[in-house]
Amino acid sequence: MKIFLGTDHEGFQLKEAIKRWLKEQSFEVADEGAFEYNEGDDYPDFIDIVAKQVAADPENNRGIIFGGSGQGEAMCANRFARVRTIVYYGGTLDIIKLSREHNNANILSIGARFVKEVEAKQAIEVWLATNFSGDDRHIRRIFKIDNKPERENFF
Repeated sequence: MKIFLGTDHEGFQLKEAIKRWLKEQSFEVADEGAFEYNEGDDYPDFIDIVAKQVAADPENNRGIIFGGSGQGEAMCANRFARVRTIVYYGGTLDIIKLSREHNNANILSIGARFVKEVEAKQAIEVWLATNFSGDDRHIRRIFKIDNKPERENFF
């Protein structure tokens, strides 16, 4: 599995910490930016790259994206076919687990304004360790999400 990272200025520091941590654990990591703190940058410039990489091989590639709330970043990523992004801005890790088991989420969007580094690491650990259940009902639902004709314009 290859993990693609992306953020704007809001999540820059957290992305850098998570990148180091993932590499220490021997994950294959690709940083798609931002590569420096720039208050004037725009998250779609970086999130689109991550989403395209995950969409190209959604079963083997994963993405972790960061922003202030993580909401806009998730909206941006979810415009790409075969991308299923969940937002995490703290709280129970059950939502992280369910996003993998039921939705086979392949991008995790973290709200850097709301999540401390230790919480982000916990969420990422659960997210990376949890497998898709493969239940027929979940496969059927994901098929319906991924195969909407109007989504074709976004890939």
